[in-house]
Amino acid sequence: MNVHAAPQSSGYGITVERLNGLVSVYRGDILLAQSADAKVMYETRLPPMIYIPRQDVLIDLSAETDLQTFCPFKGTATYQDVLLPGETLANSVWAYEDALPESKIIQGHIGFASTAYDRMDLGDNRLKTPDDGNISGPLIDWLMRGASDIKTSEEFTKALAEKMLEHGIAIQRLSILVWSLHPLIAGKHYIWEKDKDEISTNVPTYEIHDHPAYINSPLRHVSNGLGGVRQRLNDENPHNSFPIIEDLRAKGATDYVAMPLPFSDGRTNVITLTCDHPDGFTTENLGLVFECSSVIARFYEVFMQRENAQVLLETYVGKRSGARVLGGEIRRGDGDEIDAAIMFCDLRNSTSLEERLGRETYISLLNDFFETVSNIVHENAGEVLKFIGDAVLAVFPAGEDAQSARDNAQKTAVQIVEKLGELRQSGSDIHCDCSIGVAFGRVTYGNVGSRERLDFTVVGQAANIAARLGEYGKTVNHRIVVSADIVPACADAIPLGDVKLHNVSKPVESYALRTAADAVLNG
Repeated sequence: MNVHAAPQSSGYGITVERLNGLVSVYRGDILLAQSADAKVMYETRLPPMIYIPRQDVLIDLSAETDLQTFCPFKGTATYQDVLLPGETLANSVWAYEDALPESKIIQGHIGFASTAYDRMDLGDNRLKTPDDGNISGPLIDWLMRGASDIKTSEEFTKALAEKMLEHGIAIQRLSILVWSLHPLIAGKHYIWEKDKDEISTNVPTYEIHDHPAYINSPLRHVSNGLGGVRQRLNDENPHNSFPIIEDLRAKGATDYVAMPLPFSDGRTNVITLTCDHPDGFTTENLGLVFECSSVIARFYEVFMQRENAQVLLETYVGKRSGARVLGGEIRRGDGDEIDAAIMFCDLRNSTSLEERLGRETYISLLNDFFETVSNIVHENAGEVLKFIGDAVLAVFPAGEDAQSARDNAQKTAVQIVEKLGELRQSGSDIHCDCSIGVAFGRVTYGNVGSRERLDFTVVGQAANIAARLGEYGKTVNHRIVVSADIVPACADAIPLGDVKLHNVSKPVESYALRTAADAVLNG
């Protein structure tokens, strides 16, 4: 190809020119296409691209493949395979069958991937080499220097919108949809509107995928890899592709675009921009956002990765423990010596329950049991450290107030027993009963395990005693058994004397706690 320099551009630009004479495209000795009406597109940051009218393509093409890509100036590109004798070149040509206004001149034309041909004869035509210069300004300066100081997605969304306005991009509304890894929520949808002070954050559950408002939205279209969306909302374009377009038009919007925000793990998130300028988005401004989209995506990916890590850690090891791990306590041996009340709550008769109920019903029962226990633990300033088989291990750190930790632990034990008793009495759960042991002492709160597999837990005599007291309670027909150091927090305790516990060297002075559910157990 013959080339010469083009004038320097001060911003993102796209132009299309008609080439003179015949343009021929070859692969070896095979003439792929030949046209006297070829076009060349010059676009910022991209090499010149030759487009050939479809009727001048001389080889067979497949039906459209599943691949689609999106450009806010050209529209959604569809792809086809090149079919040659003994060879198929996958996704080697593309076309914009419904090109946007800036690129209508190439509608009905074919672009060839550089891997599809080895020679292109341009005749006497000389292609320009664009000198793109530097596309800078408030938005890029901020992304490069200032944005990294922002701590949350909400703050970033607000600042992003404000920098776009400062850069001269006439946005009326900006929205960001990012998918998450969370057991309950599908993702987060941040919405900035020019006439509102606060960012709106929607947190949809997984039911969003079946909701009509999402099914018929540009968000779903882009997220499913179907390309972006661009629609002018003026009198010349009265038809709306999606219901939200009419809502935006009613608010004075003149132009709308939805672009992919790809994450590095392959998930496709979405950024949407709504314009209120009478002439809609300019090529330069929209091109700037398109160029910055991958950088913008990385910021949101960092925010979401941290949120995902926090959620997953809280889900699997608890809120306090998750925060400690996320804060850097990730090495074997990392942890603190703390005073804490330890509670071990075990589901009674679990083996016979599983045999009688069947696996599926038993698992449902077990989950309900865990949910009941966990909620009460959290309401009393404790933390569920883990589920061990059919048991719950919870910790109540003393901090500066050991009495409160003792009180919270015994109150939790009583409330659990009484709540399960209420459920049995009401008939909503006739199976669940428990055995609880509670002890207080100094434990190590941190990481133990192998070099490659760690567990964040509590280790110490108090944890061992709590588990053994729970087991002992089953043998003496008491639901709650506590060590003597818990008793000062107890209003109604039954002395059990010094109890010899399995694998505990010295007898432990122990007490049983009375609850409103005792009559059901003993009657």
